[in-house]
Amino acid sequence: MNDSRRRRSAAASCLAVTGALLAAGCGGEASSSTTESSALKGTPVKVMVWNPEDTQGSAQPGVRATAQAYEKWINANGGIKGAPLKVLTCNEKNDPAEAEKCAQQAVAEKVVAVVGSYSLAGDRYMPILQKAGIPYIGGTGVSAAEFSNPLSFPVNGGTPTVFAAHGRQLVEEGCEKISGVRYDVAAAAIVAQFLTLGATSAGGAAPKDLKVPVTATDLAPQVAAATKDSDCVSVILGTHSDLFVKSYVQSGAKTELGSVVGNLTPELAETTGGSGSPLEGAAITGYYPPVSDQAWKAFVEAADGTDIDTSNGANETTWVAFTVFTEAAKTLPTISSKALVQELNTTSGIDTGGLTPPLTWKGSAALPMKGLNRIHNTTATELTIRDGKIEWAKEGSTFVDVRKVLTSAG
Repeated sequence: MNDSRRRRSAAASCLAVTGALLAAGCGGEASSSTTESSALKGTPVKVMVWNPEDTQGSAQPGVRATAQAYEKWINANGGIKGAPLKVLTCNEKNDPAEAEKCAQQAVAEKVVAVVGSYSLAGDRYMPILQKAGIPYIGGTGVSAAEFSNPLSFPVNGGTPTVFAAHGRQLVEEGCEKISGVRYDVAAAAIVAQFLTLGATSAGGAAPKDLKVPVTATDLAPQVAAATKDSDCVSVILGTHSDLFVKSYVQSGAKTELGSVVGNLTPELAETTGGSGSPLEGAAITGYYPPVSDQAWKAFVEAADGTDIDTSNGANETTWVAFTVFTEAAKTLPTISSKALVQELNTTSGIDTGGLTPPLTWKGSAALPMKGLNRIHNTTATELTIRDGKIEWAKEGSTFVDVRKVLTSAG
């Protein structure tokens, strides 16, 4: 895998939680799969996906590609209640103004929903969608609006959940003195907050919070500080986690490494020794099962022959979001935004085939934390890098729920 694609993959998780690191026009309609959908009858079910491409910021072309792969796959498998799914795309270019334009296009096109998108500008586009009554399913999981707007339906618990779970996993795997390495930006402070919450809830000490200047390229000083008097280091540098690992290898340090999914990647392990990499055995915390799990079979098949990175967290969230949309839409007598919102708000549990626990957005299941009340799924997965691949940390592992940990913070 080339360097630019490896960096895009690494950005999926961490840059979503350090949004301040990132910075016209909407894209046209996605081409539908005419061969697979030609036998489908009825009015096409229109949805939109948006994501940043052709930008100096964190590009996520895989989000669009995953949505189009899902469109092709579902239309080859009966469509939505026998009607073809039609995915419209929009490039928001990591620009809040462009994200607003994407939302305005969604309204003009009268889409049923915006599904599985990637943008850090939720505070700009969610009010537009809310006014039009269009639900937002899935998404990046970083902006305040995604966790509080009543038309937002996150499929995972975002930054609070994954970092609280990561802190617990590190302590439970024997880490006594943890260093957390993250960028020196205000938006990344949430990383330290929830990493500390998770670690202390498991009986561990509060991790040492080390900040890296966003312009730094030689991270030898940060490696030295992180590994001194620590037995584990959580590397939360997204696109530039490779810079830390490079300096770590050069230092000869033996401190254990860990992170949330999307930072210490299989590609990075491959370039640092494969099964002999210092990343072998790293504690990785994610939202979903590893790609080797049978729950991802349809996604892996749909992505076959494309350059879609199926281990990219943003791409996985897009697939999960489209799965949720399909499962909810097929229960409706008439598919509309209003009916879809009603179904999502009242369902007792949407089955994602094992990609997540059954999902519900009932008020009774909401996380009782101010500003986070649209988080309902508070589960994460404990993973590791084994033989250069991300796998379950332990045989027989399943989702871990950190709701009690989160609510203990008030």
